[in-house]
Amino acid sequence: MKRAVISSCIALSFVLMSLVGAHATSTVKIGFVYIMSGPFSTYGQFAKQGAELAIEEINAAGGINGSKVEGFFEDSTGKADVALRAIRKLVYQDKVDMLIGLDSSGVAKTVVPSIEQMKTPLIITHAATPDVTGSVCNKYTFRVSLNLAQNVKAAALLAKETGAKKWTTVGPDYSFGHQSWEYFEKYLKGLNPSATFLPKEEVAFPPFKTTDFSAYITKVMSSKPDGVFISLWGGNLIDFIRQASDMGFFKGDFEVLFSLGGATEVLSALGDKMPEGLWVGSRYWFLANDSALNKKFVADYFKKYAAYPSYNAHGSYSAVYSYKAAAEKAKSTDKMAIVNALEGLKIEVPTGVIEFRKEDHQAVTDGHWGKTSASPDYPHRILNPIKVFKGKDVTPAVSDTGCSM
Repeated sequence: MKRAVISSCIALSFVLMSLVGAHATSTVKIGFVYIMSGPFSTYGQFAKQGAELAIEEINAAGGINGSKVEGFFEDSTGKADVALRAIRKLVYQDKVDMLIGLDSSGVAKTVVPSIEQMKTPLIITHAATPDVTGSVCNKYTFRVSLNLAQNVKAAALLAKETGAKKWTTVGPDYSFGHQSWEYFEKYLKGLNPSATFLPKEEVAFPPFKTTDFSAYITKVMSSKPDGVFISLWGGNLIDFIRQASDMGFFKGDFEVLFSLGGATEVLSALGDKMPEGLWVGSRYWFLANDSALNKKFVADYFKKYAAYPSYNAHGSYSAVYSYKAAAEKAKSTDKMAIVNALEGLKIEVPTGVIEFRKEDHQAVTDGHWGKTSASPDYPHRILNPIKVFKGKDVTPAVSDTGCSM
C-alpha cells in the first residue's frame, strides 16, 4: 500500500511539474527599448503607449497562438552602451522572444551588429539610419517604419516643387543629421540638376545637446538661401522652432522643410507656437488614411490616452501586430521561424499595407508630408494639405542599400 501511495505521489508530481512547465511557456515575451527619460522621453512614452494598446487588444482577442503576451520595457537613455545592456538583459535575463524599439540612429547603428549574436529578432520602429537595413544589415534585424532615405526622397520631391535652388541645412551633429543632408543633396540633384547646396563648412550641425540655437539660426539666415532643409527632432526641434520664431526666421524669403516636424510629440509641445504654412514630414500621420483600421486605432488610442497617436506610437503598435502575424504564419514563436516569417510579410497596419522586403528587411511603407495648419478641432497644428508618398516611389532599390545578408 505504501509503495502504491508513493508511486502515485511521484506520478502526480511529474504531472504537476509538466503542467507548471506548460504554463511557464504559455506567455509570449516582447522586450521594448526606447528613450524613457530625459528631453527626448516623450518619444519613448508614446511608443510604450502604442505597444501597450496592441498587447491589450491582442490579449483580449486570445493572445498569439493562444498564448498571452507580456511586454518588458527598458530605458536606453539615448546611449548605445545603455541600450546594449538593456537588450542583453531582455534577452538573457528576461528571456524575451522578440525585441522592438530604438529611437536614435547612432544607437541603432551601434547595437544592430550585436543582434545577430543574440539570435533574437528585432523590429526597429523609430531609428531611421539606412545603415541598419543597409551596410550593417543582418538576418535578425527588421524595420517597420520609414527610414531616412525614404523620408528624404519625399522631401526632395517636395523641394523640387518649390522651385528653390540654393539650399542649406540644420541637422543634429551625428549620423542622422549628416546622412539626411547627404541624401537630400543626392536626391534633389537628381530631380533638379540646377539645385545648389552650401558646402559643409557653411551649413549648421549643432551638437545633440545644444539648447541655444541662436548662432546656428543666424548662420543660416546670413547665408541667404532659397531653401532650408531641417532634420532636427525631439527637444532639439522644439527649442529650435521657439527660438527661430523669436528671431524672425520664419519671416525669411526662403522655403523651409522639416523632415520630422510632423511628429505629434513636437506639435503637441509647441501648440499654437508652431508657425503655420511650413512643410513638415512624418512617418505616420493619424489623419492621412481613411481605412477602418486606422480610424479604429486613432479612436481607441484617444479613448485610452486622451491624445492622438504619434508615428512612434504607430511604429510600436504596428511592430507588435507584425510579430503576431509572423508568429501565426509560422505557427510558432521560435526565433528563427519568426525571422523567416517576417521576410516578405505583407500586413495592413493603420498607415496602410506594408511589406518587409526579404532582401534587406526594410518595410516598404508610405510617407506623409503636409503643411502646418491651425484647426478648431485639434489642440495642436495639423497637416493640411497632406501629401502621401507611396512606399514604392520613395524606397531605394535593394541594390542601392548596401545590404548583403
